[in-house]
Order: sequence, then C-alpha cells, then structure tokens
Amino acid sequence: MSVDVAKLITQAKAAGLTIATAESCTGGMIAAALTDVPGSSAVVDRGFVTYSNDAKMQMLGVKTETLDAKGAVSEDVAAEMAAGAVTQAGVSLAVSVTGIAGPGGSEFKPEGRVCFGLARAGYPAVTETVDFGAIGRANVRTAARNHALSLLMQAVS
Repeated sequence: MSVDVAKLITQAKAAGLTIATAESCTGGMIAAALTDVPGSSAVVDRGFVTYSNDAKMQMLGVKTETLDAKGAVSEDVAAEMAAGAVTQAGVSLAVSVTGIAGPGGSEFKPEGRVCFGLARAGYPAVTETVDFGAIGRANVRTAARNHALSLLMQAVS
C-alpha cells in the first residue's frame, strides 16, 4: 500500500473529520485498511458494503433511474454512493468504489474499470474512473483499495 494509512487517520483526526466508506467491488477492503490502524475509531464511523443494486438503493439512496440509465459501474452511481454515505452516516467525508473486478466485463465496461466517488458534507461529490486493466480480480480490488485510500489522503491533506 503506497498510502500511509496511519498518517491519513492522524491528519483526519487533527482536522476533525469523520469518514465512511461505500464499497461495492472492494467488499469492505477500504474500511478494513482504515480500521487496521489503532485509534481509527476516532475518525472512521462506518463502512457500507453495497454489492447489490438493491443494497446501493436501500442503504445509500442510489436512484433506480441512475442505475437503469448508467449502470452500477458509472461515475453517476459512484457520486450517489459517496453522497449517500455522507448523508446516511452523518460524516464529513466518504469515498465510494464501484467497478468490475473480473473476470469478465464487456466492450463498454471492461474488466478492471473502477469508478470512484469522493464526497464532503456540504459539497457535491467528485468522481473519476480508472481502468486498471485485466490484471486479475485480486489485483483490481487491491489497486482500487489503494486508489481510494489515496483519494482520502488527498482530501484530508
């Protein structure tokens, strides 16, 4: 992991920030990396693992219309996931991840494509898509976790 997670936690605590995660393809790996740090409970409120579309809608308020129009692996859904995590958890910052870890994918949404969202209370979510490539399920998930942690680090720095 290239991100110093202990430093991320320390900086978030110093800034008075609280964090939630909204994860699909990483299945809780981001929350696990954060909570591996002793004292992280001062910053990390919760992690939402919303693997199914129903979970995304029920737990995070992702709209059916967005899922129907854009699909689960989209920046629109990543934005709604991150914003929903901020709202539902009442935290200051949330990161979201939705993607295709593999195997599989399609011409339009290839294996290794992951969409990220970052939301801060009172601000619109920002999103980005990273194509990690067909590097294998475990590698895509690890790369997505690391990228999400990098986004959080940028947000707290």
